[in-house]
Amino acid sequence: MKAKKTFSDWLSNRYILVVRNEENFAEKTSFSFTYAKIIVFITTTSIFLFSLCFYLSSTILAKWFHPAGREMVINKQIIELTAQVDSLEEQIAYRDKALLGISQVIQGNDKFLGAQNSRTDTTAIKQTEVNTDTIAPVDIEIRKEMESQESMPSNPVVRNVSHTPSDELQNIFLFNPLTGGIITDRFDAKKAHYGVDIVAKKDEPVKAVADGTVIMASWTSDTGHIMAVQHHGNLISVYKHNSVLLKKTGNFVRAGEIISVIGNSGELTSGPHLHFELWHNSNPINPEIFVSF
Repeated sequence: MKAKKTFSDWLSNRYILVVRNEENFAEKTSFSFTYAKIIVFITTTSIFLFSLCFYLSSTILAKWFHPAGREMVINKQIIELTAQVDSLEEQIAYRDKALLGISQVIQGNDKFLGAQNSRTDTTAIKQTEVNTDTIAPVDIEIRKEMESQESMPSNPVVRNVSHTPSDELQNIFLFNPLTGGIITDRFDAKKAHYGVDIVAKKDEPVKAVADGTVIMASWTSDTGHIMAVQHHGNLISVYKHNSVLLKKTGNFVRAGEIISVIGNSGELTSGPHLHFELWHNSNPINPEIFVSF
């Protein structure tokens, strides 16, 4: 009992700290305190500093100190650099192909010209007769969106022309939306499969096949995260089953620019893949005619 009283007295004894002038010992200020107040102050300050450090390390400073945060930043930079390299490689390949064609034409290579003409004949586009009863609701929405875009002559992306589809799209160059992808299911209008299914690596970035404007960026129960891009010449590209959409409706995108990430969203899917479609004048066309997958 005596020890308890002594400890209580030690905590409650009042002390005063006086600050005096060194030259004349005049009192400047004084502080009254007890050991109990000092213990409470130190404890409260320690808890506050610990909480502040924990909050900063898990939020604002996470990308500098937390390994997961740093890894996310590095992965994002790698994806962006990979996309830039892929775009440059495709542009170089297209340039080399164009230069080769120009060189052959200048040299008067009849075989090359004949091959190009035969290729043009074999790649002539035929309008696919589509049964509207078999079109998915989201595809019907895309057709309506295209028709509404066609009715607006002020739209800078859509330009109505009098050429046939063959002439209109014959010389168009489209980027591959997925690098290193493999087609697992091809275009088949008879089965109401109006595109191609492409399997690629997990979290592979999906790129726009040409310059255009995003006219749809939404989610449906069947196709998951879906994006549609309106291009020149009344052409629309559609990207379904994405895990993440990186662009919004109304955004302008460049050819080869990353617009989403491959995924497995929606009910009409059996694994991670991209379902890619091309629509021209409200009709689906085979993407393999224009894209080298």
